[in-house]
Amino acid sequence: MGDVSVVIPAFHAQGTIARAVASALSQDPAEIVVVSDDGADYAPALVDAGLRDGRLRHVTTGRTGAGPAAARNLGQDAASGAIVAWLDADDLFHPGRLAALTPLVRERGAAADNVRVVDDATGRELQCLFPPGDGVMEMGAAGFLATSVPMMFAVRRSLGLRWDEDLLLGDDVAYNLRLIDRLGPLPVTLRPFHDYRVRLGSICHADDSAAKAEEGYGIMLRRLAADGFGFAQPEIREAFAAALRRKIALNREFDAARRAGQAATFQDFIAARRGA
Repeated sequence: MGDVSVVIPAFHAQGTIARAVASALSQDPAEIVVVSDDGADYAPALVDAGLRDGRLRHVTTGRTGAGPAAARNLGQDAASGAIVAWLDADDLFHPGRLAALTPLVRERGAAADNVRVVDDATGRELQCLFPPGDGVMEMGAAGFLATSVPMMFAVRRSLGLRWDEDLLLGDDVAYNLRLIDRLGPLPVTLRPFHDYRVRLGSICHADDSAAKAEEGYGIMLRRLAADGFGFAQPEIREAFAAALRRKIALNREFDAARRAGQAATFQDFIAARRGA
């Protein structure tokens, strides 16, 4: 994929970064931009793992814990590809992801894929965002706001869309909905090409993740009320506000279940609800 830059934010990612980079290299991108957000130099660890490749580039936020949104913005600024694909350092791509998404991005501006939610410790699939299949579905605002699994749209870099750096959790919700607000319903492959790995201790699955999520939802609600949060379509602003209130209620249910020892992570909680 000669015009695709893969951006990987890295925060305390020594145990998973090689796996993520290897899965991205298998897609034959133009480059991979690893963004250190913890002061670490990840290049030696990748060389030790046998991943010496001229397409690997390393930049740093110059901070510790600036957050994934800040790291992604920096990676996008450093990227040279016409298309940017986002990959978290503890997740991975399956073969063929960029080949499937790139034509859709060129045509539509952005595209995503189905997502497998996998327990990182055991490799057990907890759920799949949509029933797997062939073909492509169209996702509008209502469909997206009904999801509870992070999605990573590959995008045309020329869109210049930025991640909200004041959101430590939930930044993907605002970013993806802005894409839909700007571009309309977007294509999503029914085949899952992306593993979202649930790993205890990661930012999304730490003991304070529920509190951080609620903080992020609160920030978004206040910005929607103040200035519309940059959304052009009033109906999307209204739907987003309603969805955020639902997400706050669901997040509080999860936190209660976690405290009661009934769910270790949010995705465990969601998978159990779907199973029930």
